[in-house]
Amino acid sequence: MFFDSFDIYLAGSVLGELVHNGWSSIPLNARFISATFIGMLIGAAGAGWLGDRYGRRFTYQFNLAIFGLASFACAVVPDMDWLIGARFVAGIGLGAEIVIGYATMLEFTPPLHRGRWAALLSLVTNFGLFASTLISWLVIPAFGWRPMFVIAGLGAFVVLWMRKRMPESPRWLEVNGRQQEASDIVGAVEEEARSRGITLPPPQTSPQPVPMSLASADFIRPAIVGSIMQVALGIAIYGFVAWVPTFLVQHGMPINRSLGQAVLMSFGGPAGAALGWLLSDRIGRRPSIIVASLLAAACGPAFANAPSQELAVLFGFLMFTLIYFMVSVIVAGYIPELFPTAVRMRGYGITSTVGRLTTIFVPFGVVALFNAGGVTAVTLGIAGALVVQALLAAAYKVETNGRSLEAITLQEGGPAAVAAVSAAADPMRR
Repeated sequence: MFFDSFDIYLAGSVLGELVHNGWSSIPLNARFISATFIGMLIGAAGAGWLGDRYGRRFTYQFNLAIFGLASFACAVVPDMDWLIGARFVAGIGLGAEIVIGYATMLEFTPPLHRGRWAALLSLVTNFGLFASTLISWLVIPAFGWRPMFVIAGLGAFVVLWMRKRMPESPRWLEVNGRQQEASDIVGAVEEEARSRGITLPPPQTSPQPVPMSLASADFIRPAIVGSIMQVALGIAIYGFVAWVPTFLVQHGMPINRSLGQAVLMSFGGPAGAALGWLLSDRIGRRPSIIVASLLAAACGPAFANAPSQELAVLFGFLMFTLIYFMVSVIVAGYIPELFPTAVRMRGYGITSTVGRLTTIFVPFGVVALFNAGGVTAVTLGIAGALVVQALLAAAYKVETNGRSLEAITLQEGGPAAVAAVSAAADPMRR
């Protein structure tokens, strides 16, 4: 996930250098960015189908090989058209990694600690932007832009080698009738625990969720909820985070200082993920989403109407922190938790695809709102999306904190059945 983020964010530094040295132009750079996002859309949708059909392990390795090879190709292309084509292919792998990465880890993590591990993964992912910016600063002036893609490709293949011994998800094996393989993997985990002197309680059994159709209400409900939350977060990230330097200039800050303050505010990303690591398992997913959404909705207009530049930066940092806290709780945890194992990747892939589609239209909405009412209108629009998210979390009464994945998705009459299932019935809880 770190190298996925690194590869996504290196584009900013590379594209600037390509224009500077005459290799590209602003219109060609726009095509590069569009090709990346289109590839990521395809990757997010395709990963859902592949992950549920062929397994987590295969899909994990397949998508990593795609963006690793495509990154190497980007490093040796002869012109910008070839670079755009190679970047489109890399985008397919990048989009798939986000879906597979978060959802797969949930299937190996005990219920009482799932939120913390999801937030920790989000925290590691967030450092991709910092690392990409730092390495670009060190590498591009001395060696040019091509080594940036080589670094990304090498990182992908190092992780691919590390994944050689990664086991398949026992949950996926079980729902696909491969009980012995699932039992062997869990048995190895138990044996390792016993070798450390840990006494294990007797295994507990629980009924498996009934097979689910993608057209059933029990799939459509979480798909709609997850998609709306992805859209709200997309509006917040691409309507606020991406525009912060511009908004600071509107506060009268010189552009060089606004860029520096934007970097300072960007540390709210890791801070938000760290906050998710501390709180998501303690206070639950729904309370986290509701409170953070409402606080962020208040911070946006406060940023726009701050009486001083210092207060604007403070409110901006708080906004960053709250947005990425929600990313660690919602994107890394809550949404993939809502779907049963048999369709988890497809469900998560659908919501991710809808969220990425949002990113195409958000910049146009920002421009329209800005022309109508300045930064205040933009932040009020973002606040409206976040309030909708808070109301949705309050109305959709499915809490995933501390419950086994089977308990969450047992479909005996939809989400109402969740409360009737014991969260203890999960061998992975240990």
